[in-house]
Amino acid sequence: FVLSGFLRVVTGFDIGLSTKCVVIPKELDMCHKIGYSEMRLPNLMGHTSLAEVILKSTTWQHLAHTDCHPHVRTFLCSLLAPVCLDTFIHPCRSMCVAVRDSCAPMLACQGHPWPDSLDCDRFPADEDMCLASLTKEYKYLRKVLPKPACQTCPAVEEFFTHKRVLDVFCDNNFAVKVKLSKRRTVFGDRDYNIECQVEFITQDSLLPYETQSMIQQWLLINENCTQRMTPTHRPMVYLLVGNIEEGIISVNQVYRWQRRDSQLTLATQKWRYHKCL
Repeated sequence: FVLSGFLRVVTGFDIGLSTKCVVIPKELDMCHKIGYSEMRLPNLMGHTSLAEVILKSTTWQHLAHTDCHPHVRTFLCSLLAPVCLDTFIHPCRSMCVAVRDSCAPMLACQGHPWPDSLDCDRFPADEDMCLASLTKEYKYLRKVLPKPACQTCPAVEEFFTHKRVLDVFCDNNFAVKVKLSKRRTVFGDRDYNIECQVEFITQDSLLPYETQSMIQQWLLINENCTQRMTPTHRPMVYLLVGNIEEGIISVNQVYRWQRRDSQLTLATQKWRYHKCL
């Protein structure tokens, strides 16, 4: 985005001489490619060093990668990595409310409440100097894609026949082959390597790369499900089968794709010619 598109006004209070400009660290990848490359320290979260910013940003980076709101990165980066201008530019209260309303359910799915440190009442009203959401017309310029929701984890099936799988295909509208592996970050937190190979049942209007992105979001939002699917650090392959209804993505069936089992391969091959009852 272009930062100036969010600025409601261009003047604000002076940051004084106690702050400094530093390059946004590579570990803060959610704040790369957002329109600027340097940030102010201390930031608006009170972090005084890059080491502290990186350490405290892990939860927020996870949330940003879910794309729970179009402005989630803008909101979080304005606090964690504020642009290096002559003034601090806070996010507007309306932006905070919009991001909170969309993203708080994602945090709740992982057992975390919306934090007091991001209480929207602490941010300035829209008529003040702050980062405002883009105009309402902006949402009509973006293609509205289905969104994954927090849901009960489907059971992982390991024993099945290709005929049963074909019946499940008939009751759903997408299947995606996913390779998952677990890794540890430098801070000891869990992170996942997600590789998606799109196996369409019915493609509808979705493009392959969009489907991959949405499945990755589902795996991040439903981290408890992803954790169950990656009990070890050894890569595992699954077939996720589900529906997209009323703009919501739900995964209804998960199959463990094991090399010795040819039933899923057979089902995906027969699907091209299969007629549902």
